[in-house]
Amino acid sequence: MSARTLLLLLCMPAVSLALVRLPVATERDAPPSDSSTTQSTLTQTRTAAPALPTALPTTLAYKPPRTPWGDPDLQGVFTNSNEYMTPLERPDSFAGRRLEDLSGEELARVRADATRDMVAALPGGRVRGPDDWWLQNLDVSKRHQPWLIVDPPDGKIPALTREGATRAAARVRSSFVGGPFNGPEDFNPLERCISRSVPASMIPVMYGNNYQIVQTPGMVAILYEIVHETRLIPLDGRPHIGAAISQHMGDARGRWEGDTLVVETTNFKTLSVYRAANATTLRVTERFVRVAPDRIMWKATLEDPQTWTRPWSIVMPLTRDPDPILPYDCHEHNDGVRNILRGARAEESAAQR
Repeated sequence: MSARTLLLLLCMPAVSLALVRLPVATERDAPPSDSSTTQSTLTQTRTAAPALPTALPTTLAYKPPRTPWGDPDLQGVFTNSNEYMTPLERPDSFAGRRLEDLSGEELARVRADATRDMVAALPGGRVRGPDDWWLQNLDVSKRHQPWLIVDPPDGKIPALTREGATRAAARVRSSFVGGPFNGPEDFNPLERCISRSVPASMIPVMYGNNYQIVQTPGMVAILYEIVHETRLIPLDGRPHIGAAISQHMGDARGRWEGDTLVVETTNFKTLSVYRAANATTLRVTERFVRVAPDRIMWKATLEDPQTWTRPWSIVMPLTRDPDPILPYDCHEHNDGVRNILRGARAEESAAQR
């Protein structure tokens, strides 16, 4: 059994502990992590390998296998756990650079720093476990690239429109930014076990970054381990559903362009739409192309004229995973939301005494 499988089996009964911080949690009796183990992990980096191509290729040296009915075969379980905490935007230290311009030595330095930066960003306080718990679950020293945005060329999210800025200024509802906590509505959709939407469902978090692709004639399904959602993507040319219908994962329609699966998704819900975009005008166009037996390159382009002044795109690899998708029983054991609400009421009672 792999470390990922074991860790998830241990964590799932209390999945909310990984999603929210409990203000009423008690001190853990676990011993402090072994700093020598952490340091050893920091030094286990690939030092010479250059970055793989970050733009989706128009022609492939590798020819993907075909399904029995002739479509490119993307099927399997894939992961991008090692891309956890890769910055969305290009860091200022790489100003003026493109991903494809980076040397193997520069990428090696990024990878060498990645584990240290991840450990430094772990939440502190009474609920923090040993650092090596998470080092067993993923290896960010094998990170593919130093940032995700490939368009615009400056690697930055485009400027917000006036409407987009107004929406972005609204209160962020999440246990990670603080209360007030008066009800479930004061938590984000992931903490409430509802959805991560698109493209967030394929942007890695601390664990569970695993995706299973299944194909049948005229249909592709993608199962996401986190929140246990499945997207059904018709390939038969049918139109999108009507504007009056919205869905947390949006309404997806797919087609093949050579060896690339192109998926256009619209009809999002305001509650869960990515980065406070306009749920009625956001269009996410994803591209999946198998570039090696064990690798798919994934690109997502976000277009919403009511939120950003221009479209923007991210690219990330998905690597074949030998482990199966695991059940993500979030609602059944989501004690985190209940405990935070209890803690808030206890604080109010204490303040009145």
